[in-house]
Amino acid sequence: MNSKKHDVPDALLDSLLAIYQKPEDLIGENGLLKPLTKLLVEKALDAKLAVHLGHSKHEPVLNPAGNTRNGKSRKTLKGEFGELPIEVPRDRQGSFEPQLIPKHQTRWTGFDDKVISLYARGMTVREIQAHLEEMYGTEVSPSLISSITDAVTEEVKAWQARPLDSVYPIIYLDCIHVKVREGTVRVKAVYLAIGITLAGEKEVLGMWLAQTEGAKFWLQVVTELRNRGVQDIFIACVDGLKGFPEAIEAVFPKAAVQLCIVHMVRHSLNYVSWKRRAEVAADLKRIYQSATLDEAEQRLGEFEAKWDEEYLPIGQSWRRNWTRLTPFFDDPPEIRKVIYTTNAIESVNMSLRKLTKNRGSFPSDEALLKLFYLAQRNISQKWTMPIRDWKAVLTRFTIQFEERLPQA
Repeated sequence: MNSKKHDVPDALLDSLLAIYQKPEDLIGENGLLKPLTKLLVEKALDAKLAVHLGHSKHEPVLNPAGNTRNGKSRKTLKGEFGELPIEVPRDRQGSFEPQLIPKHQTRWTGFDDKVISLYARGMTVREIQAHLEEMYGTEVSPSLISSITDAVTEEVKAWQARPLDSVYPIIYLDCIHVKVREGTVRVKAVYLAIGITLAGEKEVLGMWLAQTEGAKFWLQVVTELRNRGVQDIFIACVDGLKGFPEAIEAVFPKAAVQLCIVHMVRHSLNYVSWKRRAEVAADLKRIYQSATLDEAEQRLGEFEAKWDEEYLPIGQSWRRNWTRLTPFFDDPPEIRKVIYTTNAIESVNMSLRKLTKNRGSFPSDEALLKLFYLAQRNISQKWTMPIRDWKAVLTRFTIQFEERLPQA
């Protein structure tokens, strides 16, 4: 059987144990396994490079490209054992990419993945430390856990800068308010842009921590989307954000700005007692699911007649925002339904709100963005199917925006 390949001679084990008698002598920060791992990894990398080039050291160059060794680069890997300096051999053409230690990797995987998985579920550093000790009998320092999760920061930056599709038929902009400790606890807003691709798939395009409010901030966000490759947006569903419609229209002049029905209903129900919410929600639904704009106005009048005495601010808010709420009545039913369907936003919202509720507040902006990035990554992995009835929606988009769709 293959297990024999991994057998280590007993004589070697006995001689090692005779020299290194305590566990920390073997696996501690200054233990034997650390330099032994270094020697084995570097030897394996040299062997991999020999296979890649087709010749060993000091042998004739046989590969057609004439590629040869080109010294070594130093990389420091981090893990439970602390820091481990590794000499990684290079080739002259830079085509050697060992799987054992991929380019840009600075940590051993496995253990780190467990820590990051726990962190992504909203556990604090102290909670992760307690969990690892309980499950594995291993005491891991809070500083190591923090350094493991800090490694995600570079991944967040790469994700936030990744290229995007040229066209998104619909984007939703959503906001989560969270507490960050900066001497005193401050409430901050994190905005997520969720796009629907031409294939009908949901995609979190990015997230932004609002340091300022108004047109300048939104122009920065929209310009970033443009710089990452977005050339056109058909419909932008937003949450009544000051300055955002103007920013969208400045960068994507053909985009229709629609005050998000999902958000409008959510805000409206904040005024309503739990016992009456289902009834009020049903009456609001009659407004935005009307066949025509005239019918919607009639339904709004009926809503006001029924509910103004108890919930006057709801009717007033819908009247005040009516011109931004009603553009979707120009669209066919297939497209309207996608605009006011809550799934794209609510699945993200629910998960993130649950995490922030568990955490209370965050020690820094970086900690907040790390957790939100990992959480949205977990959520996105479950988005395996296009949104419901997308083929019918895409057919209508093809008719309505034929000249703006990419040519196959």
